[in-house]
Amino acid sequence: MRSATISLLWLCFVGSAFGQVADMVVVNAKVHTVNPAQPNAKAIAVRQGKIASVGDDVQKWIGPSTTVIDAHGSAVLPGLIDSHGHVRGLGTALETIDLRGIRSEAEIADKVRAAAAQAKPGEWIQGRAWDQNLFPSKQFPNADGISAAAPNNPVALVRVDGHAVWVNKKAMEIADLNPATQEPAGGKIIRDAAGKPTGVLVDTARRLVERKIPAATPEQVERRILKALTACAKLGMTSVHDAGVDADDIAAYKSLIQQGQLPIRVYAMLAGPGPHLDQWLAKGPEIGDMLTVRSIKLVGDGALGSRGAAMLDPYSDDGVNRGLLRMDRASIRAVAEKAVATGFQVNTHAIGDAANRAALEAYGDALKGANDKRFRIEHAQIVAPADFALFKKYSVIASIQATHATSDMPWAADRIGPERIKGAYAWQTFLKLGERIADGSDFPVEDPNPLWGLYSAITRRDHAGNPPGGWFPDQRMSREEALRSWTLDGAYAAFEESRKGSIEVGKLADFIMLEQDPMTMPEADIWKDRVTLTVVGGKVVHRQ
Repeated sequence: MRSATISLLWLCFVGSAFGQVADMVVVNAKVHTVNPAQPNAKAIAVRQGKIASVGDDVQKWIGPSTTVIDAHGSAVLPGLIDSHGHVRGLGTALETIDLRGIRSEAEIADKVRAAAAQAKPGEWIQGRAWDQNLFPSKQFPNADGISAAAPNNPVALVRVDGHAVWVNKKAMEIADLNPATQEPAGGKIIRDAAGKPTGVLVDTARRLVERKIPAATPEQVERRILKALTACAKLGMTSVHDAGVDADDIAAYKSLIQQGQLPIRVYAMLAGPGPHLDQWLAKGPEIGDMLTVRSIKLVGDGALGSRGAAMLDPYSDDGVNRGLLRMDRASIRAVAEKAVATGFQVNTHAIGDAANRAALEAYGDALKGANDKRFRIEHAQIVAPADFALFKKYSVIASIQATHATSDMPWAADRIGPERIKGAYAWQTFLKLGERIADGSDFPVEDPNPLWGLYSAITRRDHAGNPPGGWFPDQRMSREEALRSWTLDGAYAAFEESRKGSIEVGKLADFIMLEQDPMTMPEADIWKDRVTLTVVGGKVVHRQ
C-alpha cells in the first residue's frame, strides 16, 4: 500500500513538473468518440476547457487538484448538439399551459378554465402544443369551448408545430377579427360557411392576434432562455442552434454570458428578413466561445400538420389546398446573395416539396455550384424526387428532426398520398448521396430530449414500438449515423467541426455520461436512457 501511494504521488509530481496536470479526468468509461481514427477509449483528460488526452490510461494527467470521475463502465459521448430548436419558445412553453398529447377540445377547455380561475381579468392566457389530429374529429377546433371557459380573458393557444394559434372570442374582439378581416400574405384565417373567423389562424395570420399580446420584458426573456437551456443541459445537450432570434434574444444571451450563467453553447440564427437582420449584414458575423451569430433563419412555408406546408400539387386530403409559400425563390435569393457577400450562412425552413424546391433553386442562384458556404434546409421534410440531387449540387445540408417522422407517421401519408410520402423524411436518401444530416428536435414543437431523437432516427417507431420494424424502415439510420447527426455533423452545420462534435485531443471538453450505452443497449429502450453528467468546456453543468 505504501509503495502504491508513493507511485501515485510520484505521478502527480511528474505531471506537475511538466505542466501535464489535468483539471478533470474521466476513468473506467466506455467512450464513444465519434472519431474514426480512434472510435473508442476508456478514459479522457481535460485541461483548460479542452480534451488533453483520449486513451485507456490517463494516470500521468492526475495531480493534487485534478477532479477524478470514475464512470464505473458508463458510456461517455460527445456533447449532443440540437441543430434546430427555439430556445425562448421552450422557456415560454415551460411557463404556460402544456397541451401536448391532449385528445379532446373539452379537456383543453378544462385547462383553460383552471388557468382563468387564477388569472386577473383581462390577463392573457397562453398555452402550447395542441394537435387536432389527436381529436376524435381530426378537424381544427373553434372558439366556443375556450370562450366559455375564459369569457373575461383573451386566450391564445399555439398549435404543436408553432404554425397556428387557436384563440377565443375575447382575443378576437381585442384584435378586431371579423368577417371583413383580410388575410395577410402567407397566412390563412379559418372561417365557417358564412365567412366568420372560427378562432384558428395559420402562419402569418397569427400576427393579427399575437401582436396584441404584451411583449415579454427583458427580465422575462432572460429568465425563459436560462430556464430552457438549463433543461437542455440536463438532457445532454452542450450546444443548441437557436432557429430565429431577435435583438431581445441576443441581448439576453450576452447578459447571461456576462453573469457567467449561460450553461451551454448557442449558435444563433437571425430571424429574417427585416431591419434587425439588415443591421447584422452591415456589421458581419460574430463568433464566440458561448455565442456565435453567423447564420440567417428564413421561413419558406408553414407546417404539414396545419396544411400550411407549400406543396407542388394539392394535398391528398384537401384537394383545393397547396399550402402557404411564405417566401418565394426571388425573396430567398435576395437574402442569400447578401449572405454570400457578407459571410453569413442561410438556413431556410422548408417542409413542403414546393418550399424545398424554391429554397434550393434560390440557393443555386446565389451559390452557383459546389461550395463551402454550408447553406441549410431546415426540416427538408418532403422533397420531390428530382430535387434531392440539388442538395448535392449546391452543397446544402439537410437539417432534419427525426422525431417529426415518428410524430407525423399516423397521418402524413393521408396528407400527401402514397407517392409523395416516398420523398418524405428520407434520411437514407440523403446519406446515400454523401450528404451530411444535422439532427435536432425543433423544441418546443417536439420534446427536447435528444435521446428521443436518437431513438426515432434508429427505429422509426413510436415509444410503444409501433409500427413493428419501423415506418419506411429502409430510411432508418444506423446507431453510428444517428449519433454522428447529433454530434459531429451538427458541429459541421455550424462550421465548428474542428472545435466540437467528437472527443479528440484539442477539441472543446463538451461531453456527457449516461446510465446505459445507447450504442449497445436494446434499441427499443434508447428513449428511456438518462443523462447523468453533462460537461461543457470542462465544467460540470448537470450531474444527476
